[in-house]
Amino acid sequence: MLKKVAVFKENQFEDQSFKTFLVHDSAYMKVLNFNFKAGQELPVHSHDIEGQLTIVVLEGSGQFLGEAGTAMDAGPGDVLISDICEPHGIRAQSDMRVLVTIAPPI
Repeated sequence: MLKKVAVFKENQFEDQSFKTFLVHDSAYMKVLNFNFKAGQELPVHSHDIEGQLTIVVLEGSGQFLGEAGTAMDAGPGDVLISDICEPHGIRAQSDMRVLVTIAPPI
């Protein structure tokens, strides 16, 4: 099955909080699009399961957040790859779109 999803058209930005759009969900993976206005963030968190995640910056800039206050600057084309049990979060410095893949899905 080949599937096309236009995330820029399907998911917009909101002033109150970041916006989430479920792009794909199957037994093998979950794909989510998060849109952040400048200053919004997904707090650092982790999941008590095995698996990995990728966070791809499609547009804008921000920081990938980790444990103990660590942060890595991120811009278009940057990819974070991590075990899902590792602490992770995102803080947008400008309006920012990211694509998150979780495998296996939670």
